[in-house]
Amino acid sequence: MCGIVGYTGDKQAASILLDGLKKLEYRGYDSAGIAVREGDRPLEVVKAIGKLENLITKTEGGRKVLGKCGIGHTRWATHGEPSYKNAHPHLSGNCEGNGAVDSCVVGVHNGIIENYRELREKLQRHGYVFYSDTDTEVVVKLVDYYYKKYAHTPVDAIAKTMVRVTGSYALELMFDDHPGEIWAARKGSPMIIGVGEKESFVASDVPAILSYTRNVYFIENCQCARIAPGKVQFFDLNGDEVTVEPQKVEWDAASAEKGGYEHFMIKEIHEQPCAVRDTYNSFVKEGKVDLKSIGLSEELLKNLTSITVVGCGSAYHVGMVMQYVIEEMAKLPVRVELASEFRYRDPIMNPGQLVVAITQSGETADTLEAVRLAKKRGITTLSIVNVVGSSVARESDYVLYTKAGPEIAVATTKAYSAQLMAGYLFGVELGRARGVVSQKEYEEYSKELGTIPEKIEKILEGKERLQWFATKFAHSSDAFFIGRGIDYAVCMEGSLKMKEISYIHSEAYAAGELKHGTISLIEDNTLVIGVMTQPDLYEKTIGNMAECRSRGAYLMGVVSYGRYDAEDCSNFITYLPPIDRRFAASLAVVPLQLLGYYIAVARGLDVDKPRNLAKSVTVE
Repeated sequence: MCGIVGYTGDKQAASILLDGLKKLEYRGYDSAGIAVREGDRPLEVVKAIGKLENLITKTEGGRKVLGKCGIGHTRWATHGEPSYKNAHPHLSGNCEGNGAVDSCVVGVHNGIIENYRELREKLQRHGYVFYSDTDTEVVVKLVDYYYKKYAHTPVDAIAKTMVRVTGSYALELMFDDHPGEIWAARKGSPMIIGVGEKESFVASDVPAILSYTRNVYFIENCQCARIAPGKVQFFDLNGDEVTVEPQKVEWDAASAEKGGYEHFMIKEIHEQPCAVRDTYNSFVKEGKVDLKSIGLSEELLKNLTSITVVGCGSAYHVGMVMQYVIEEMAKLPVRVELASEFRYRDPIMNPGQLVVAITQSGETADTLEAVRLAKKRGITTLSIVNVVGSSVARESDYVLYTKAGPEIAVATTKAYSAQLMAGYLFGVELGRARGVVSQKEYEEYSKELGTIPEKIEKILEGKERLQWFATKFAHSSDAFFIGRGIDYAVCMEGSLKMKEISYIHSEAYAAGELKHGTISLIEDNTLVIGVMTQPDLYEKTIGNMAECRSRGAYLMGVVSYGRYDAEDCSNFITYLPPIDRRFAASLAVVPLQLLGYYIAVARGLDVDKPRNLAKSVTVE
């Protein structure tokens, strides 16, 4: 949530800042702004409400704002309504900032300062006047206060501020008497620093700087950094310089562009075969799942007594699928928890338990705190993460990296599918290590998983039928997804896709629960989508579909090839290539993603950036 960029080097900063902010639009925002300076010339601040295009127009694409050092921000309102005065950047001086300004410190911030009221009162007693309602202005003025108190040393000022502030933040600052430098600090919220030839970059996420450099540093919690052209230094809370090792981003810069597709979401739906194949190939060597490469020993797997999977949103839905697969394949109890609930309910943890955290960004606040809680209790942690070097990855004992590449659309598709593959591979290897899965079954499962990418491609070939069907229900007010077992877990994800991008009220139900109240909502032309891929549960779900049809519902079925009797009780059928029932979620989710996408397009909505949502939820 919120986007932060920074640049210092030998080029004009404004256009680079705007380009970076453009690539961070998926994080969600309501206003945007940049602050740029050139040597000893006065700082120039430009802000705009609404879409980033408003800021781009105001600055003529950055051409009106000259300077080779600058910071930028897209704001997601937390403290204070979306307005010009609350837009970032914020100043330590007593003005809102528009054009050339005189200010000792200017800054942008992602996160939430929990004790900002207390700090604001303290600063007011010292003569500071506030022009905005934000917690960010408070922290910028607090840096200014300590900067002047401690003999104009940015390291001391930032370190004192970090100790005094409660909450989460990624903070980016410029000081008036340190031209050409950007200072950054982090606790909880993500931030990366990229270094190139005679230039350096700061950003909330990799896509913002991927076109300029692949050499990045992941600043650690409670560290600050001095960023100068082509170099960076890191400091701890004591002001001592520390070493942070650089990492190379392997993502292709082109993967963060639309590449001719109308939206990132449909591009990423089509990238799923590649994401799933790359994730599979990263762990399967000569037909065997290799988890030893990440340090997971067979002895550890054998001695597990239980697994708790934590995640939020789609990651939670992946966990639901994993629960069914692992309990059957490894005969090990699995509990799936919303990370936002897990961390607050004093969960029971025992030796031999494994906590598996699932997150695309590796920065989801609740999931990160769930990992920290588990580690505090002495529990082994494994994360399934897409971003190398992210906070969850760094703080987990073991990491299964997915190979989805950058995912820009807010509604996840390829990251979800890559996470499913990682979960399957873990389940198969766990079952083998515990002696539940025979060698023959192990080889068959490993081979079957390798066929998923081409089967997803087969489903995508028939997308036009789903597009046609979607236009018929573009103006629906309600939709219900029903299924049993793994199909129910898939329904949860399909329902989420529908509601988050099309704004249609949508719910997922275990099909057997319909008669416990929900069926009272079914009326003429209510859209009901039934997912029926599990052979042992097929007839029961068909019966539930028939009950809905008798009450006027319009039925869509998602079934495997050969289940032609489903046409007798459904108005529209999507057939899936045959696959082992345990892995059917990887195929069944694809038509549901397409359905949600095409309905949103037919409704004329902003598919990639749905209202009120952000890609990465880095605050509670």
